[in-house]
Amino acid sequence: MKYLIITVALFCFGSIMAQQDSTLVYKKRVLETTEVDFLSSYYSQEGNNASVTGGIGNEKLSDITTTIVVSMPMNDDDVLTIDAGISAYTSASSSNVNPFDISGASGNGDDDVIGSPWVASSGASSSDVWANINADYSHSSDDRNTIWNADVSFATEYDYSSIGFGGGLTKLYNQKNTTVGLSAKVYLDTWRPIYPTELKAYADENGNLNQGYFKGVTILDQNGNASTNWQPLNGFKKINNKGRNSYSVSLSFSQILSKNAQFSMFLDVVKQQGWLGNPLQRVYFGDVDNYYIGNASSIPNYTSPSNKDVFQLADDIERLPSNRLKIPIGFRLNYYINEVVSLRTYYRYYFDNWGVQSNTASLEIPIKISDKFTLYPSFRYYDQTQADYFAPYNQNLSTSEFYTSDFDLSKFSANQYGFGFSYTDIFSKAHIWKLGLKSIDLKYNNYQRNTGLSANYVGLGFKFVMD
Repeated sequence: MKYLIITVALFCFGSIMAQQDSTLVYKKRVLETTEVDFLSSYYSQEGNNASVTGGIGNEKLSDITTTIVVSMPMNDDDVLTIDAGISAYTSASSSNVNPFDISGASGNGDDDVIGSPWVASSGASSSDVWANINADYSHSSDDRNTIWNADVSFATEYDYSSIGFGGGLTKLYNQKNTTVGLSAKVYLDTWRPIYPTELKAYADENGNLNQGYFKGVTILDQNGNASTNWQPLNGFKKINNKGRNSYSVSLSFSQILSKNAQFSMFLDVVKQQGWLGNPLQRVYFGDVDNYYIGNASSIPNYTSPSNKDVFQLADDIERLPSNRLKIPIGFRLNYYINEVVSLRTYYRYYFDNWGVQSNTASLEIPIKISDKFTLYPSFRYYDQTQADYFAPYNQNLSTSEFYTSDFDLSKFSANQYGFGFSYTDIFSKAHIWKLGLKSIDLKYNNYQRNTGLSANYVGLGFKFVMD
């Protein structure tokens, strides 16, 4: 009997240890193998409210972006994700930081200076490259009900650089039917300010219009007569505080309502401090005289695209408060109708302490046409109120403390129509070297604002898994 008890005890102990070893050895990994995403996109826009030229002018822009995302399992529980991207763009608006013909405004006595808000300049600011890299490390608990992550990022462009870091915690409850998440991020940005050419030249020469950039150049008044009375507001003050910091906290909640429905919501609180305007962007005041460089006969048609050869000298750059509090709250409801059709709905309400309020609503309808192919048409609507400090071209007042003519802060509404195509192969049969093709995604969006801005976007993505 004693041996029987010992045998049973050893068997039970062995079973327990085997179960523990089995759990340890066969615990499902968070990420089975390395995944690699190659993403590329092309964006183009047209419009007539360029902020660099004070709220009027050519907004033509094109941008090509390439991104690679590599997600690597470090062990059963941890995943490291590296996200790196580069974006190359050309912008008619940005090119007009210096809208003048360099040969005509370099002090050689040639008054035939050509410039217009409707004509793209060939200056150095007409194109640039933006680059960023982000690293994220996440850890999941053994029961997969707790996930924490930490990330760090860096981005740079010709006139600013940014360092970011953050982290988050996600908890799953109710047999993973309920998810609650909390995250926080900090971005520390530094401006390398580039100013409109005429304002920088004025400051560099202490207001002397017979030296430097303006030497030998004729300045015209509103009537087309030569004048030396132009001066920017308060002699133009350059930026002292070149920092722009952003702090955000995000709370999210997701609930599976039934086998066909899932609901989620989020709330963000974003605090920004520092120089929140853009040094590139001109402002013109309606209560001061206007001055120009170029062809006097074109002054009456200055705001018309037919103007090709006269440019108005800026009164100042955009100036905005050094603090901004932004709060968006959003909701999603996804509903599975049947094996072919699903609905993805989204709504967001936003407000800030600059007077902007907005509504965003979107609908996407994935249509599964086979085991591997899915189509998803989409529609998005957006509207917003005007910021307290916005006024169109030549309508701001010089007596105001803050002012801008950036139409992104104006009142407008917009519609976006989209169409997507997705190919998925869960077995990754197609291969490129040691990478198995898991999915292909193609997207197209057309965007239209009631202010006249229009844009098109095409995105293409490939997801691979490492053998």
